Amino acid sequence: MNELQKQIIDEMEVKSTIDPKEEIRRSIDFLKTYMKKHSFLRTMVLGISGGQDSTLAGKLAQVAIDELNEESGSNDYQFVAVRLPYGVQADEDDCQDALRFIQPSRSVTVNIKGATDETVSAVEEATGEKVSDFNKGNIKARQRMIAQYTIAGALNGVVLGTDHSAEAVTGFYTKYGDGGADLVPIFRLNKRQGKELLKELGCPEHLYLKKPTADLEENRPQLPDEEALGVTYDQIDDYLEGKDVGKEASDKIENHFLKTKHKRHMPITVFDDFWK
Repeated sequence: MNELQKQIIDEMEVKSTIDPKEEIRRSIDFLKTYMKKHSFLRTMVLGISGGQDSTLAGKLAQVAIDELNEESGSNDYQFVAVRLPYGVQADEDDCQDALRFIQPSRSVTVNIKGATDETVSAVEEATGEKVSDFNKGNIKARQRMIAQYTIAGALNGVVLGTDHSAEAVTGFYTKYGDGGADLVPIFRLNKRQGKELLKELGCPEHLYLKKPTADLEENRPQLPDEEALGVTYDQIDDYLEGKDVGKEASDKIENHFLKTKHKRHMPITVFDDFWK
């Protein structure tokens, strides 16, 4: 293991092995403690995409909410699962399966197509420049977070994120989009560890065995994450567990990590050293 791999593992907080039951409890207690400490909060908000990460974070959130209500002898706390399609989502059946598994306190749908298209049109009109398909994909991700923060603002809520360590290490998310959240309950887990937690929680297998995709680009719909990254999640997971994945995969992971360092940092000031 080289020094950079050791640094990355330390920063991503990944254990080589986990006890799924312990990690489930750790995430639930983390969410509950935060809500209790900030007594004005009553709601957790999370976008549900039908993929592994939001299904896991959503289920953990709902269990935490159920326990908070039971402990307080009330129904004051709620988890709001937010569907955020752009038009009609291709894997909508998976989204509905995820909602049936999570059993959220409340489920709402905000279609982001109108807001996204209006933003694209306004920018193109103002600048005279065409907004690329890739750029539009990032607008979609940011519109989704605008909707979630608006809901949280209306309901004394906190916005959850789905970032886990196998995603964080590559920066495979939109800055101030799905990378913008208040709490990230599954950070420290890699992709296969997230599957272990879902299996322990009794999740339908097809929701965590499906190929992960951000599905933001219209020119490349349902593009698998692994194809976009040029490296598999098994390789990323092995790397984060301290295993040797070979020079090619290691170089790609480390290159992603170094290039996306700005995403894992608050806005840069003159006192930060890595901008120089």
